[in-house]
Amino acid sequence: MQPNNINKDISITVPAPALEVLNKLNEAGYEAYVVGGCVRDSLMGIPPLDWDICSSATPEESLQVFARYHCIKTGLQHGTITVMVDKQAIELTSYRVDGNYSDSRRPDEVTFVRELREDLARRDFTINAMAYNPKEGLIDCFHGQRDLEQKLLRCVGNATERFQEDGLRILRALRFASRFGLNMEPQTAAALRECRELLLKASEERIWKELKGILVGKDPRSMMLNYPEIFCCIMPELEPMVGFVQNNPHHCYDVWEHSALALQAIPAEQNLRLAIFFHDAGKPASYTEDGEGLGSFLGHAAQSAKMAKSIMTRLKSDNACIKTVCKLIDIHSDWYPTTRYDMRRLLGELGEDILRLSFHVRHADIVAQSQLERDEKVDRLQAAGDLLEEVLGMSACFTVKDLDISGKELMELGVKPGPAMRIILEQLLMEVQDERLDNNTEPLQARAATLAAC
Repeated sequence: MQPNNINKDISITVPAPALEVLNKLNEAGYEAYVVGGCVRDSLMGIPPLDWDICSSATPEESLQVFARYHCIKTGLQHGTITVMVDKQAIELTSYRVDGNYSDSRRPDEVTFVRELREDLARRDFTINAMAYNPKEGLIDCFHGQRDLEQKLLRCVGNATERFQEDGLRILRALRFASRFGLNMEPQTAAALRECRELLLKASEERIWKELKGILVGKDPRSMMLNYPEIFCCIMPELEPMVGFVQNNPHHCYDVWEHSALALQAIPAEQNLRLAIFFHDAGKPASYTEDGEGLGSFLGHAAQSAKMAKSIMTRLKSDNACIKTVCKLIDIHSDWYPTTRYDMRRLLGELGEDILRLSFHVRHADIVAQSQLERDEKVDRLQAAGDLLEEVLGMSACFTVKDLDISGKELMELGVKPGPAMRIILEQLLMEVQDERLDNNTEPLQARAATLAAC
């Protein structure tokens, strides 16, 4: 190893459980380093969630070193075991080189080696190919620290070969670039596009996980604008959005550009980012023009929600996520009520959580449009938000469950369970929301008795 690969001035605070594993291996005569994401995050000032270790010890030798510890044979055939230290799981992997990747997903075989550089050379990106040991300092054979400082994402070695080994690395590249706000090194960027169809071999679950990681990152806008062909490779239904001119004075961007800008304008919460990512997917299919060439998109929200549901289902999203995201898409172009009565009705229909999320979606949609009436739209949205807070502050009645009368009390008035009771409850709710009736037991009972007699 060349001296310029070692930086002894770098100091990383390794937690006690990981340090114990390092020391045990060193005492037994083996090399050992924390490696990968924990080193990268530490250099960036981000507290690592996991601490992975690589070692010159083979899996069998590692098991001997930690014979008195609880060890889990996580992936023994690939050289990985998990050592439990003070209830913390430390993943330990032997130095290895990978064989052929016939399925572009995982190596057909691995060979265990004794040299750290050989192990680091098999890794995906330079920022993930750094190792550290408190006694030696930072081991950086491929200039990952420099790339971090220059905000550059670069493959280790030949980029095309790295992606051919595992096609999912294409999405991982976008995720890292989005998460950390990195620029793509030109050869890496070219290989991303060249190899994108390798993603078709990746599992839907892994694609979905990486896609969500891209969208909730620091800079998903750049990923969408710079790599639309990669998104469309895994979601071909979205391809018509790219370059689709809207021909409407309220829009100065094509559908894909508008969605990218809206994505950057919304909080980095998973359901919000997913909703705004898909919110206009149905626009190309809903497009019509009048006699003067003015474009409109009647019904595009429902069409977008339908497309989002289909894509998310295919990619194995959980049902709760699908339900929330599709609801937000379905209502994203609706305007909010201007009276307390209508706001109470809407709260009863949607619930407070969905309604609050929808304000974020609507705002992001507005700020990614043209300047035409933008201020007026924002003002209307703010007024709706103020009205929401006013209604919530009144402890108002939003659903039949909020009425101060029970089904048992209605039965005592002679109302049988079923359609008749439901009609009476809905009428009571409407009159309470319209402020014609107090939500108190006595007036509710009196009014219910009148309705039951009709």
